[in-house]
Amino acid sequence: MKFLISQTVSLMQGGRGKSDIRTLARYLGLLAAIILLYSVLFHGLMLLEGRHYSWITGVYWTLTVMSTLGFGDITFTSDLGRAFSIVVLVSGILSLLVVLPFSFIHFFYAPWLEAQNRARAPRQLPAGTRGHVILTHFNNSAANLIGRLRQLGVPAVVLVPDFQQALDLFDRGYQVVVGELNSPDTYRDLQVHQASLVVVLNDDLASTNIIYTIRERCEHVVTVANADQDDSLDILQLAGSTHVFQFHKALGRAMARRVLGTSLEPNVIGQFGALRIAEVPAAATTLEGQTLAESRIRSRAGVNVVALWGQGELRLPTPDTRIESSMVLVLAGTEEQLCRFERLVRPADRPDRQEGPVLVLGGGRVGQAVAEALEERGVDYRIVEKRGNMRQGNSKVIVGSAADRETLEAAGIGHTPSIIVTTHEDDLNVYLTIYCRRLRPDAQIISRASLDRNVQTLYRAGASRVMSYGTIISSTIVNLLRPESLLMLSENVSVFTARADRRLRNRSLLQLSIREQTGCSIIAVKHDGGMTVNPEPSDIVHEEDELILVGDEESMDRFVSWKPQRT
Repeated sequence: MKFLISQTVSLMQGGRGKSDIRTLARYLGLLAAIILLYSVLFHGLMLLEGRHYSWITGVYWTLTVMSTLGFGDITFTSDLGRAFSIVVLVSGILSLLVVLPFSFIHFFYAPWLEAQNRARAPRQLPAGTRGHVILTHFNNSAANLIGRLRQLGVPAVVLVPDFQQALDLFDRGYQVVVGELNSPDTYRDLQVHQASLVVVLNDDLASTNIIYTIRERCEHVVTVANADQDDSLDILQLAGSTHVFQFHKALGRAMARRVLGTSLEPNVIGQFGALRIAEVPAAATTLEGQTLAESRIRSRAGVNVVALWGQGELRLPTPDTRIESSMVLVLAGTEEQLCRFERLVRPADRPDRQEGPVLVLGGGRVGQAVAEALEERGVDYRIVEKRGNMRQGNSKVIVGSAADRETLEAAGIGHTPSIIVTTHEDDLNVYLTIYCRRLRPDAQIISRASLDRNVQTLYRAGASRVMSYGTIISSTIVNLLRPESLLMLSENVSVFTARADRRLRNRSLLQLSIREQTGCSIIAVKHDGGMTVNPEPSDIVHEEDELILVGDEESMDRFVSWKPQRT
């Protein structure tokens, strides 16, 4: 009852709602007057026939006849009375069975339902809304980003111009606002001046208009835009976008950085001053079968194993973690320490560089970005692409289907160290991953996933690594929101920085026991302009030192709220 009353009150707050209620009330008043008139006429006609009934009986007879429920034992005997009954019956059919339901639906139920929908998909946010992220386009990448923002406790609002799409997104659990993308008033209603970030993932033309419109309303809000074409980079910046990225190229470069097997040197995927974050396959070392404690990597080479890739999952290691041939070690150390590690663990019977070009399946935007990144590293490659126009001026393009064995053999699949699957269709990527894994059980296969739900499917199909387009976008934007995050190793594990405060000062790392207490590992410390990579347990932490740590989201939260015990 309270719910119905509250909804009726909210319905009557609008001008149209009040008008509809008044119209319905007038009709109900007219209907009541007709019933009263028929009741009076009923008494008059019954008196003419010499019978007398109470006033309640007159109303009862009128409602019974108008609703077509029947006459019961009260009937007229005269033709005049029966003619009157016919008039009451016909008017009842029209007024109660036809007009009343239509009026109720049109003037009450439909406006009430519309008011309900407006509440689910509003056109503005409350005035006190702040610190939120606005997305002007919804797709799979936006859904991935919203999921990451929820993990961080950052509210996200999706702006959509279509009311029905807004209702669909609301039913799926997203906060939405309905409005025109190119209207300054829309962004005023979105409290854009109090937003943390505006993410514009529309096409280049629409993004330019949206950015320019936002700047009409607010000059200082941080905006992020994606440029599909190279020519759009400058235009989006001229329109006022704070950050402009080409996420397809970023995905291609990220895939190229993960290529292993072109040499036995650790593959550097991140660099912060003297600190290097690198990956190396366990199969290319003499560490297979040992635990981290048994391998004594830290004491022998000075590097720190901060994470392990295995079975499509990045895990934080413990001293008892056993190194398997299918794993990829994520190392932290200086360039000298990584070189020392490479010399210590290299099998004596393996050459310095494995022969054969890297195979890139697909010559679209991502595939070309992979090729450019490999070219910069001096790594030989071959692109397999169906479109013949790509071969013009490029001898490294093999024209043909990637599902054709002869084409793959011509591209060098028999001796390639790595295969990169870059098409935008996940079904095709699964198909090619299965096929390539059958042809080359020992090769590294890096596959692209357009949808996050297909990541595990690709791992089961045989991929060594899967790079998601949505994850690239999410990690880039999260790094803007959380500048302390330096490098996202996976969706849940990051390298991040923290300033040492009073709770940590003048105590050794051994006394603090940060890893045991929070789950985070310190991999470097900045002090007085210098950096100590992989510090010793006896090193003292000073106030205002900058710590570089690695950990998952839960570990990061524990570190922020952690209060070390004084000993």
